[in-house]
Amino acid sequence: MSEKPTVLFVCVHNAGRSQMAAGYLQALAGDRVQVLSAGSEPKDRINPVAVAAMAEDGIDIAGNAPKVLTVEAVAESDVVITMGCGDACPIFPGKRYEDWQLDDPAGQTIDAVRPIRDDIKARILTLIGELVPEAGAATPAALESGR
Repeated sequence: MSEKPTVLFVCVHNAGRSQMAAGYLQALAGDRVQVLSAGSEPKDRINPVAVAAMAEDGIDIAGNAPKVLTVEAVAESDVVITMGCGDACPIFPGKRYEDWQLDDPAGQTIDAVRPIRDDIKARILTLIGELVPEAGAATPAALESGR
C-alpha cells in the first residue's frame, strides 16, 4: 500500500451508500487518505435523503456528483469497497477488496436511512484505524464526534 492509501467505494448508483462512505472517510481521515467513489450504473444526482442524513451528522455531500466506475479508478486504489455491485468491479491482484452488505437507501425514508448511515460510519471508523492507525489513536474525540 502506498504512503497515502487510496480507497474506492463502489455501489450501483453512486448516489447513496458509496457517497456516504466517501463523505465520512474524507471528513474523518482528512488528507491522510485519498477517497474515490463510483457506480456501475450511476444516477444523475445524489440521493437527497442520503444528503439529509449526512447533514444531520455535520457532513455535507450535497455538492458531490455520481461518477461512473472505471478500470483506472480500481487500478489506482489500494482498497476497493463494494456495496451490492461486486460483480461489476474489475479485480486486480494485490488490492484489498471488501464487500459491505448494506441496505440501499434508494426510496427509503430518513428514519430508514439513519441506521444505514450509522453502520457506514462505524465501518469507516474501523477502516481508518486499519489504514492510518496513528490517526485513530491521535484523535478519538474527533472521530467519535464525526468531525
